[in-house]
Amino acid sequence: MATEAVDAPDASRPTAPASRHTGLAPRSMGLWGVIFTILAGAAPLYAMLFNVPLTVQGGGYAGPAAFVLATIALLVFSVGYIRMSQKVRSAGGFYSFVTAGLGKVTGLGTAYVISGCYIVFCAAIIGPTAYFTHGSLKHWFGLSVPTWLLLFVILALSTVLSWFRIGLTARVLSALMVLELLGLAVFVVAVGVRGGAHGLSAQPLNPVSLFGNGQAVRVFGTAAAGIALFGAFWSWVGFEMAPNYAEESRDPARTGRRAMYTTVIGLGVIYTLVSFCFVNGWGVAEVSQAVKAQFDGTYDSAFYPLTDRFGTRALTEYFRVLTITSGFAAQLAFYNTASRYLFSLGREQVLPGWLATTHRAHRSPHRAGMMVTAIVALYMLAFVVADPSTLATLTKLGTWSPLLGVLGLLAVQALVCVAIIRYFLVHARTDFRPWATLIAPVLGCLAMLGGVTLLLTNSTALSGAGDALFIRAMPWVILALFATGVATALVFRSRDSARYDGIGSFTSFHD
Repeated sequence: MATEAVDAPDASRPTAPASRHTGLAPRSMGLWGVIFTILAGAAPLYAMLFNVPLTVQGGGYAGPAAFVLATIALLVFSVGYIRMSQKVRSAGGFYSFVTAGLGKVTGLGTAYVISGCYIVFCAAIIGPTAYFTHGSLKHWFGLSVPTWLLLFVILALSTVLSWFRIGLTARVLSALMVLELLGLAVFVVAVGVRGGAHGLSAQPLNPVSLFGNGQAVRVFGTAAAGIALFGAFWSWVGFEMAPNYAEESRDPARTGRRAMYTTVIGLGVIYTLVSFCFVNGWGVAEVSQAVKAQFDGTYDSAFYPLTDRFGTRALTEYFRVLTITSGFAAQLAFYNTASRYLFSLGREQVLPGWLATTHRAHRSPHRAGMMVTAIVALYMLAFVVADPSTLATLTKLGTWSPLLGVLGLLAVQALVCVAIIRYFLVHARTDFRPWATLIAPVLGCLAMLGGVTLLLTNSTALSGAGDALFIRAMPWVILALFATGVATALVFRSRDSARYDGIGSFTSFHD
């Protein structure tokens, strides 16, 4: 299929005033800028400190196998996703793909869900970042800064950075990411060279041991592969951001493809190595008890005794610092992606057109960013009012919110797989490829739906909140967002054809 790229709204529908800047800064990011922005969203060190213990809780010593399985599932998903990103380009990412493959009505429903998910992810990461910043400031300086204040300070810093050209943010994220990778590399080498606690065992990499792991049953009272797999999949959230920066990338087709494969495979290797060394550092027989001690409050992280033992006290302090910077980098990456979704919807007049105004000098979607700031602030304020305790920023804001966001993201990724299949069967038949545009998307869809099922089945255990209203409401919140988007599109179709035609109109199609 070869259609003209739509670079500007046509005369038949509402447009922003001519004086308004509505274009993002082109060619602002190279390959490594995109890669480091994606890696920052995934936050490798942050992900390891919080999610490796979670995989051990669900799968015992076989926790690292969850990262192996997640790598395979996301690599298969990426095959069709990358092919679609080469044909369909827009800052709208998932929204643009579903619109191109399944139509405007389903596309707008997707836009509402994914925009909500990325906004929730911002808050989900700011919470624990504030919690550990609070603890580190007390540890280093004896200062007790309220976590509620730290929440809004972190958000304010992101708001300031969002006003500048994306290249500046990419440089900030790149610098922080290098520091993270260096810290993880030192940890892996330190444990690997010294052979762990009892030598390096390959048992943690056996996927069969992940299911019904006896060690997890003995220590935690139950074993749930769903908990382990959630921890693994949550570690990758953000890997799918590359298409959102297509309009700001140099050579977007090549950049997007290379960035996606580099991050999926690279993160898979990093996560597997780090979790493997974590398990062997404690010892296959002892690791679950060590994680339980963390959950019981014996130490802040089960990684810290290992960095003390196999590295030095300085490495432990380095990890403490990086926990803060990694969390900040992750939420900043999600903040930027969320603002680009709102920017896309504003540019197409689905949301108020002023959201599509970009900064006169920096060409950043600063007004959409301000809207993200407002929503995230209100969301966090609701948690603070409900429970202002320091611990709640970690156990509620930082634990419940990821469940909601990941649930929506997995559901959208499953829908994207269906959209890819239909797009290449109906609209781009000449580019149809059995593996890349049919088999891989089918397998990817099944994997994402499996993830949704496991998350819903284990949501009570994952949240630690029993039958709390927030947990019970999660699937209904996602459905409500989708239904709102669908209803909005149907109203536009029946009453405002110009706006309906605008849905997805800034997407460009390429041979």
